[in-house]
Amino acid sequence: MLKSRLCIPLAALAGVVAAMVVILPSQAGTCPVSTTCPTTVTFTVTAPDGLAITVPNGPVNVGGGTPGNQISGQLGAITVSDQRATLTATWTTSVIASAGGFTTGGGTASETIPATAALYWSGPATATTGTGTFVPGQANAAAAQSLDVSRTAFSKTTGSGNNSATWNPTIVINIPAQAVAGTYTGTVSHSVA
Repeated sequence: MLKSRLCIPLAALAGVVAAMVVILPSQAGTCPVSTTCPTTVTFTVTAPDGLAITVPNGPVNVGGGTPGNQISGQLGAITVSDQRATLTATWTTSVIASAGGFTTGGGTASETIPATAALYWSGPATATTGTGTFVPGQANAAAAQSLDVSRTAFSKTTGSGNNSATWNPTIVINIPAQAVAGTYTGTVSHSVA
């Protein structure tokens, strides 16, 4: 075995030298005098939370009324939060009532108010963040739509980066003349994509 003058095997000494070479920092670019010397910088922007919708906890009571008349009340704040940080940050929120409508008692025909009798209008946003165009599905009461099929509740049609929108929609129930007295229950479901 070959040894150095310090009695260290040459193979071990070569390993120490190799380790020293590995731990040396990389050198910056070398540029002549009066020349701009660039350094490339990178970083990462993350988007951990994605696209989400928040709705009021139920049950939400929108009021009372008599057969042949209307009930109208606000559902509470609906918020879409878009944390995807995308170049094209657009989304659409849909809303629909349960297929069985709103029922009381045993849910017979006389104890059911169909989803066609439930109307929805989003109204304008009560708050927004980020850039882009936020569009109500139904800007006012005159534009109210029945909830028997999926409707657009709110959308964002332009913009980029993180954003959010909040609105407080109104639910209108046209009470059928043959409806019986009772507390009626059903669901109004929102989704965002």
